Amino acid sequence: MAEKSDPNSKLIAENRRARFDYHIEEDLEAGIMLMGSEVKSLRQGGCNIGESYASVEGGELWLINGYIAPYLPAKTWGHEERRRRKLLVSKRELSRLWNATAREGMTIVPLKMYFNDRGMVKLKLGIAKGKKLADKRETSAKRDWDRQKARLLKQNG
Repeated sequence: MAEKSDPNSKLIAENRRARFDYHIEEDLEAGIMLMGSEVKSLRQGGCNIGESYASVEGGELWLINGYIAPYLPAKTWGHEERRRRKLLVSKRELSRLWNATAREGMTIVPLKMYFNDRGMVKLKLGIAKGKKLADKRETSAKRDWDRQKARLLKQNG
């Protein structure tokens, strides 16, 4: 992402739980097809991608169960909050994603939604494999140890 001084570049939503629940193998950036009222709502910050996922269906990539709050001034011509939204990727990336999900049993998880430096809404997707309960415990223990280690170094240093 661009520097903080850029007025167009802004984080809209982040799925922090995804890194806890999944091993993120690789990530990619995708565009998203939105209505005008959805973009206006995103500029106000009304979005949640915590329970959403992406899926390859019919040769296209879709964001499923992503929530964008209704934009009140649009009233009659507004949008559905949880409608399926088409994601824009190249054909080569789409075939790679299809291979990862269909053959290798991976999941496509949205990590971040943001405005890029040109003011366009982008979605950072992660190709991930689900963690088992023991892996989640290990992640939690490592995070606690890192926190404790930083605290000790701060006291002694």
